[in-house]
Amino acid sequence: MAVDLLLGLQWGDEGKGKIVDVLTKNYNIIARFQGGPNAGHTLEFDGIKHVLHTIPSGIFHDTAVNVVGNGVVIDPVIFKKELDNLAQFNLDIKAKLLISRKAHLILPTHRLLDAASEAAKGKAKIGSTLKGIGPTYMDKTGRNGMRVGDLELPNWKDKYRNLADKHQAMIGFYNVDIQYDLKELETEFFAAVEALKELTFIDSEEYLFNAQREEQAILAEGAQGSLLDIDFGTYPFVTSSNTTAAGACTGLGVAPNKIGEVFGIFKAYTTRVGSGPFPTELFDEDGKTMAKVGNEFGATTGRPRRCGWLDLVALKYAVQINGVTQLMMMKADVLSGFERIKVCTEYKYNGQTINHLPYNIEPENVQPVYTELKGWSQDLTQLSDADELPAELKDYITYLEQELEVPIKIVSVGPDRKQTIHL
Repeated sequence: MAVDLLLGLQWGDEGKGKIVDVLTKNYNIIARFQGGPNAGHTLEFDGIKHVLHTIPSGIFHDTAVNVVGNGVVIDPVIFKKELDNLAQFNLDIKAKLLISRKAHLILPTHRLLDAASEAAKGKAKIGSTLKGIGPTYMDKTGRNGMRVGDLELPNWKDKYRNLADKHQAMIGFYNVDIQYDLKELETEFFAAVEALKELTFIDSEEYLFNAQREEQAILAEGAQGSLLDIDFGTYPFVTSSNTTAAGACTGLGVAPNKIGEVFGIFKAYTTRVGSGPFPTELFDEDGKTMAKVGNEFGATTGRPRRCGWLDLVALKYAVQINGVTQLMMMKADVLSGFERIKVCTEYKYNGQTINHLPYNIEPENVQPVYTELKGWSQDLTQLSDADELPAELKDYITYLEQELEVPIKIVSVGPDRKQTIHL
C-alpha cells in the first residue's frame, strides 16, 4: 500500500500538527521522517493546546501507531519532557510509540557546539534554534554520530564519552565565551536516556515495509517547511535535513514508487522565524495585524514570526519539487478584515520579470510583484461548512487553485481540530 506524505510548503509553522491530527483517523501509522526538537507541532482540541516536538502528531488517537523514523534526531532530555507532559492522558506509550534504532541522538555537547557556532557568526548568524540539530546531522554525515540502537550495546557510554570529549575540544576552537556545567547537563541526559530505553526500539524500515505489505495505511509527517530544506531551501538560512518529499524516502526507508498522496500545507499568507530573505515581508500595520491576529510566535522558540503576503512564486516552487497532489490552506481566518489581499505572482529580479524562484532572493536582487484581490470581513471561526464561506474567500481559493494547478481540499478557520472545513 502506498505511503501518503504531509509536509509544509513555506518556511515552517504552517499548521502541520493540526492537519495530521485531523487526518490520523484515516491511518494506522503516523511516521515522522526528519528534523528534531526544533519542530513545534501544535494541536488543539477539547480546550487544551498541545505542542509536540519529536513525537508524531497522531499520538492522541487510540488506533494509530506513531513511529519516529531514522531521519529524525532525538534529544533524550526534550523527549522525556514530552513524555512527562503526555503522562496525564493515560496513553499506552510503549505500544503506541516506536523509535527507529537508526535515529541519531542529540548529545548535550551538540547543543553547546550549536551555541558556540552561532555566537561565533556574530551578525551573520542563521537564526538557529540552538537545539543541537545542525551539529548532530554533521556528526551523522561525518560518520561519528550516536544512534538509538547504540543504547542497546554494552559499550554505549564509552562511545558517548569519546564523542563528547571530541565536541569539547571543538568548542574551544570557536573562541567564544560559552558558560556551561557539562556534569550537570550529563546527569540530566543520562537520566533521560534511561527513560528512552523503556520505550520500544524497532528496525523501522523493516517495520514499515511489512506494514505496507499488510495494506496498513501510513502517513509520513514532515517537520519545518520546504523552503528550509538543506538542498532546496533559502540556503544557508535553512535547517539541516531534507524537509521535502524526497526526505520521506531517506528518512523512513520508503521506496519512491511507494509514495501515494502528497499533502501540501500552506498558510493563506506567509511567515518566517529567524534570519533569511523574505520577499513579501511586511513592516507596516498589515504585517502587525497578521502577527497579532494569527498569534505568530514560534511554538518551539517563542520568537515572533515575520509576516507577509502569500508568495505564489515560492509556493509554486514548493509544489513542484514535492509533487504535491492536494493542498490544505491554513489560517484563512487571520485574513478576515483586510479590504484588499495581495498575492505575489512574480519577482523583479535584477531588472527582469521572472515567475520562478531564483538562486538568490535577497532584497537587493528581488522585489515582489503583486496581484490584488478583494478581501472579506466575515468571522470564519464559527463556520463548519464550505457553503458558509464568504464569496471573496471562495474566489481567493479558486484563484490559488488555478495558479498552482492543484486542488485545495481543506481550509482551516481556527486552531481547534473542529475548525476545519473540507472542500
